[in-house]
Amino acid sequence: MSRIRPITLGLLVLLGGAAGCATAPAHQVLQPPIPCGCAQAVVFSADGAGNSAELTEALRQGAAEAGLPLDVEMVDWSYGPGRYLADEMDFGHTRAAGMALAARVAAYRQTCSASRIYLIGHSAGSAVVLIAAERLPPGSVDRLVLLAPSVSSRYDLRPALRCAREGIDVFSSERDVAWLGLGVAIVGTADRRWTAAAGRVSFRPVIEMPEDARLYGKLRDHPWNPCVAWTGNEGGHFGTFLETLYLRSYVLPLFAAAGPAPRLPAAGSRPP
Repeated sequence: MSRIRPITLGLLVLLGGAAGCATAPAHQVLQPPIPCGCAQAVVFSADGAGNSAELTEALRQGAAEAGLPLDVEMVDWSYGPGRYLADEMDFGHTRAAGMALAARVAAYRQTCSASRIYLIGHSAGSAVVLIAAERLPPGSVDRLVLLAPSVSSRYDLRPALRCAREGIDVFSSERDVAWLGLGVAIVGTADRRWTAAAGRVSFRPVIEMPEDARLYGKLRDHPWNPCVAWTGNEGGHFGTFLETLYLRSYVLPLFAAAGPAPRLPAAGSRPP
């Protein structure tokens, strides 16, 4: 698939290429069985709306090329290829997918107690991994990574932050004006709000008691900066994983097999 995604073409596909949730047929979320062997580290990858599998494949390729002991498991939650609107707008379906993922993660944790477990989601897939984390006991996973999340900036992250031992990393970009700007303004966020998407402005902390401030200390923002343009990521909706240099430099280090807080390169710096 070409990496060139013109704004006009993208919006035409988003708005006209898939049926809305009101007419979408029932779809059962099927999850594959837990692998027989236990990996040193496993990442459950929820691609964005439309079932492209591009994030999952990019992670698999990047991990293999970097020699990382990382097993990448796809979360098959979408209505199907090209069903952008159905995936983005049917929050009931998204919630069911998140609950199914939670059960899958819990089973993996029980079978492979020593493995490191990561959850990553792109765009609407971020809602799936957040819902899964909300339904798991505290400390069930090691880290959540959200790429251009299409959920509301006011989404309450406290339950997910309790679940993630090492917190949540969010990659956002104010330049994501087509998908998370105009697109969200028309169809709403994945959690059915008509407000700014977290993938553009990051998350706004929900602080109601002192413990909440401590929890949000585990939230790490990675807003797009012009200094990272050398990687090919120019701040678009897919730049965090379709651009190999950016993926290797800023995303894959978060899945280190040891150590609680991998240090990312400074914006604009080039890895050796």
